[in-house]
Amino acid sequence: YFFFFQESMHAYAANVYTTVIEELMKGKQRKFIAVEQEFFRLWWDMVATDTQKQQVHQLLQEGRLEFVIGGQVMHDEAVTLIDDQILQLTEGHGFLYETFGFRPQFSWHVDPFGASATTPTLFALAGFNAHLISRIDYDLKADMQKNKKLQFVWQGSPSLSERQEIFTHVMDQYSYCTPSQLPFSNRSGFFWNGLATFPDPPKDGVYPNMSLPVTDANLHLYAQTMVANIKERAAWFRTGDVLWPWGCDKQFFNASVQYSNMDLLVDYINKHSGEFGVTVQYATVSDYFQAVYSRNLTWETRDSQDFLPYSSEPFQAWTGFYTSRSTLKGIARRASSLLYAGESFFTQYVRKHPEGSICKCKALKQLQSLRWAVSEVQHHDGITGTESPKVKDMYMNNLMYGMFNVKKLMASIIFDINNAKKNGEVYSSVYTKDSGRPDVDQYVVVYNPLAWNVTTFVTVSVSNEAVSVYDELGRSVPAQVQSSVESQSTYDLYILVAISGLSYRKYSIKPLNGKQSAFIGRSIKYKRRDLTRADQQGQQLFPVVNNCYQIVFDQNTNLMHSITERETNQTVQFTQEFLEYHVNGDTTKGPISDNYLFAPNASAVPVAKAVGLEVMSGSLMTEIRQYFYSNVTSQDYIYAVYTRLYSVPEGYDGKLLCHRIEQEYSAGPLELNREAVLRTSTNLNTRQLLYTDNNGYQMQKRPFKVYVNNTVARNYYPMVQTAYIEDDTTRLMLLAERAHGVSSQGNGQVEVMLHRRLWNNLQWDLNNNLTLNDSSVVRPVIWLILGTKAVTSTLYRTSGLALEHRPVVMFGALSGDKPKLPRRLQQNSVHDSPVTVPPNLHLQTLSIPGWKYSSNHAEQVRSIHMGKQKQGDADFSRVLLRIRHLYEVGEDPVLSQPVMVDLKSLLKGLGSVTAVEERSLTGTWDVNTLERWKWKTAQYPGKRFFNSTEASEDYIITVHPKEIRTFFVYFQVQ
Repeated sequence: YFFFFQESMHAYAANVYTTVIEELMKGKQRKFIAVEQEFFRLWWDMVATDTQKQQVHQLLQEGRLEFVIGGQVMHDEAVTLIDDQILQLTEGHGFLYETFGFRPQFSWHVDPFGASATTPTLFALAGFNAHLISRIDYDLKADMQKNKKLQFVWQGSPSLSERQEIFTHVMDQYSYCTPSQLPFSNRSGFFWNGLATFPDPPKDGVYPNMSLPVTDANLHLYAQTMVANIKERAAWFRTGDVLWPWGCDKQFFNASVQYSNMDLLVDYINKHSGEFGVTVQYATVSDYFQAVYSRNLTWETRDSQDFLPYSSEPFQAWTGFYTSRSTLKGIARRASSLLYAGESFFTQYVRKHPEGSICKCKALKQLQSLRWAVSEVQHHDGITGTESPKVKDMYMNNLMYGMFNVKKLMASIIFDINNAKKNGEVYSSVYTKDSGRPDVDQYVVVYNPLAWNVTTFVTVSVSNEAVSVYDELGRSVPAQVQSSVESQSTYDLYILVAISGLSYRKYSIKPLNGKQSAFIGRSIKYKRRDLTRADQQGQQLFPVVNNCYQIVFDQNTNLMHSITERETNQTVQFTQEFLEYHVNGDTTKGPISDNYLFAPNASAVPVAKAVGLEVMSGSLMTEIRQYFYSNVTSQDYIYAVYTRLYSVPEGYDGKLLCHRIEQEYSAGPLELNREAVLRTSTNLNTRQLLYTDNNGYQMQKRPFKVYVNNTVARNYYPMVQTAYIEDDTTRLMLLAERAHGVSSQGNGQVEVMLHRRLWNNLQWDLNNNLTLNDSSVVRPVIWLILGTKAVTSTLYRTSGLALEHRPVVMFGALSGDKPKLPRRLQQNSVHDSPVTVPPNLHLQTLSIPGWKYSSNHAEQVRSIHMGKQKQGDADFSRVLLRIRHLYEVGEDPVLSQPVMVDLKSLLKGLGSVTAVEERSLTGTWDVNTLERWKWKTAQYPGKRFFNSTEASEDYIITVHPKEIRTFFVYFQVQ
């Protein structure tokens, strides 16, 4: 299952834990910190002996082994969604608390490529006392270092500000690895175990680059080198405490040689501390921050500005990874969304069908396989696309395996609830267009995982135009069928579904029997236009219209011309084109682009010389298909855009659907060393100001900045879910279902990087197979919303989540007999008691984690101490609930208001609530006992412990702007 992990474990990770634990036991002064739980858990479950496990417990208690961050992985900050960051943290924290009663309180985010302003908020909510980062712009770091400003109190969220602020330490120019140069030797220093070799360790135990051992002869010189570096760094900080990181990537696989050399140095320096002017000690992150905190200084605050993008040198802008391996980014998000749906579906099943026949423990394992896969891919060399193809395949396989498990679980729950004949089949698909069996009578089950009423279209493949769609009561359902974009032999059937919160509906699709049929979309094909000659003729405009927009195309070019927002009658000139940045792959010729870096040679070059156009129009939807060719006679198109405009019949709430211009792109296979962008140009006077989101949680302002070098690449930013441009009255909003790099390279413009294909000869990249020769075709989707600031601000949060969490579609074949569903389905179905929150709140989590720990800390520690925490079934009685306020203070006159929620009534469909406990973000602290350190700032000179929240009386809570509130909920046993 974890091929790569087993390989890494075999060669490296297992050795780290095995030898480090052994060495820590040998010297009371020795310490060690560990971050990523995925590796530790694999060692704990697969390798560790009972003795070693005992020792880990002891070392944790003595504070000599410390887990920092404690998530499954050290997650990327630029291209991940906040939901997935929380998931992976919760996954790791649950294990640590259940196994050791340990709760991490410090961060060590040393390697993500740039720092988001969401992270300080996240870590504050998780109960951390201090946050540590390293990779920020080289020029900014140099400036902060010179002025002793590498430490500050960060108020990452403008709305939560000082309530969730956190002390932040930025590592100096040496970052997180020990400087290894020795002035007295041409061998390196401090890395005595050398470099780990994969996957087979050298037989003679001699590793490459083993540092010069410490001997009597060089002890003094070694100490001088270390002290000189410590003093150099001390000058960059305000206190006399210097954090001196010892180690680097893939170190400590032979801890014995590491500690035995370092012990000699530490002892020697401390014996001669008068002469050297320093004392040194082994320390954990907690020791360091405790020392700084006890100095009781007053710190500067930083507002909600992030540290993105990140450049490590003048020509090294790390903005390529915002788009690298777009397919992996897309699958990771689909998997996350399926997990979200599966969790609430299973929770409802357990609560409402206690007598159900599905084995809960097996179901939990199925969910856990996807929790684990979605958690691990958040790694800063995972979803970023900065891994080798072999590792990328491992991530993909684990995601696909987890998705398969959860789809299977959801299908079997539907079966069980409907008491269906066990010989019928339900097969489910998370890709809307892959229906499995388009040739038979079938039914589709559509689950809406959001806690709002949702009206949208789902797409199903059918083999025939002549079909009708009916709901459970046999009523006809509006639908449209048309020839498929993807294949000549099938049709796309769009079904209009209206489903209440956390509920499902069942629709049957039948061949036509004379009665009401689906509308048939009709095709008009326009002549392919030669763009090189289009300028000479006049325009020939034609409109495509729904209730919200009129989109005008120009038949002379087959390109979009303008969009009118009908409510205000505001017309915006609007054109889209595909361009490619040509990049260099030869290190002898200049800066290169690779998985991480984007280094364009010059401005982007338009690709298409000719455009083909086909319009499919029907009464529910019009789809405009544009095909872009490299010349007028080319056989195959290189890019395509499918633009969909929806019309909603009377009696349906079509507000979101009507305001959405849906675009699906096809890009690839690209030529080598090309980076593909879609550039949208408008006549909005935006002053080249762009807005992009941090992790789908909050927005950042991105003014265009001019640099001496690399201006194009340094003005690229990550769009995880949202980006927009605006002038004084009108805003154009982009919503995405996977991360992309975005930029505004001209006034009124926004460009989205869709795909990259690169090869370079940098030795390091070649050694690690990091050349991104990605010949795939990518099919990302972006929703556009155009309108006044007021209108777009009411729509974009709900729309972004509607795109992220599109309904899950499952298919079943109707058996020969009449598909009259049992009456039970209507009486007892999931949509009898929907779970619904107001539009400015999001039900972020509804799940059964299965943790066995006690939520009373003293009790949990006691039971671990007495060794009672071993086996036993998962706990299915505890439900994890998170509610998030989607708006900032002052963003919208109505939606930015605090919201009162009655948890008892919100969850009444799941049973009678008997107890609610408010917890820290990852669930391991009772918020009433959580006291984070309060660092002194000029604003708040009084240093005090900080308590986070008001107690909830009779299950009624008030959720304030941007809050994420976490609860354990218990129900009456049925």
